[in-house]
Amino acid sequence: MSALDAAKEIDETALAPIVGGGGRGRLIARRFTRNRLGLFGLIVIVLLFLAAYLGPYLTHWQLTDIDFDNFQTGPSSAHWFGTTQTGQDMFVLTMRGAQKSLVIGLIGGPLTTAIAALVGSVAGYAGGWLDRALVWFIDVMLVMPSFLLLAILSPTFKGKTWLLFVVLLAAFAWMITARIVRSLTLSLKSREFVLAAKYMGVSAPRIILRHILPNMASLLIIDATISVAVTILGESGLSYFGFGIQPPDVSLGTLIGNGQDAVNTYPWLFMFPAGILILIILAVNFVGDGLRDALDPNAAGAKAKAKRKQRQTDEESLPGDTTVVEIAQ
Repeated sequence: MSALDAAKEIDETALAPIVGGGGRGRLIARRFTRNRLGLFGLIVIVLLFLAAYLGPYLTHWQLTDIDFDNFQTGPSSAHWFGTTQTGQDMFVLTMRGAQKSLVIGLIGGPLTTAIAALVGSVAGYAGGWLDRALVWFIDVMLVMPSFLLLAILSPTFKGKTWLLFVVLLAAFAWMITARIVRSLTLSLKSREFVLAAKYMGVSAPRIILRHILPNMASLLIIDATISVAVTILGESGLSYFGFGIQPPDVSLGTLIGNGQDAVNTYPWLFMFPAGILILIILAVNFVGDGLRDALDPNAAGAKAKAKRKQRQTDEESLPGDTTVVEIAQ
């Protein structure tokens, strides 16, 4: 490959998101909308967001309001999800918990993927002692009991912003993806367009950001989506044991933990927060599966759907072929 050809390839790679981004974006959107479960998951997430942020305005109860006439009463027209032992409206509490869990997931998921992409790409591209040091650090983080460490560290942030809790969740969830990104970077850094950019004097950070990471964008998008569900589950698990979101604030995990003892006698205290949490996780996973099939047509799910579609086409054309055969006979 000549230097002119290499430079042309670099320019085409850099301009691809601008020139072909619209066409590729429409193609991905069309593939995604064909995935019924993925589209259903996206609609559910949008509806949950609307319910979480607009739902409390549909009732006159506030988060701190106490109904002294209704203590631990079941769902009714006055309290759609019932009330707690202290007379608080469960619908408002559940929507507030859904707000917190959704925001934590949407911040923590992409943050986890960003850390993994940064560490993995730097390790794979730099090589040498920096690669060995980062790989050693990843291995150490993988063998550390992350849940136990989070449980120990989270009380030290009591009274501070919950964003520190999100950073803690992301700090212990990026290692496996970082190893995958490193492996892909080791493969990509020997490609012609990366070598040409290096010989032309392009800096290493620019090569990583403009040429290496965009070539694994599909993986990073899917991983960020999956990490949203993982972060929400991690936050809910820690909050369930009292190590996550602290009172007076609430999350779905704290509500589930508070209602577990009354699951047989007052099931609405447990049922509604747990149902919303399950719905969020399922919807996010459906969206992740839909994005995987849309971004990677060679994925197992996309192949299976293509085979089913081809089989249906063959079955529809089979009677016509039989008729032709009979006429020929």
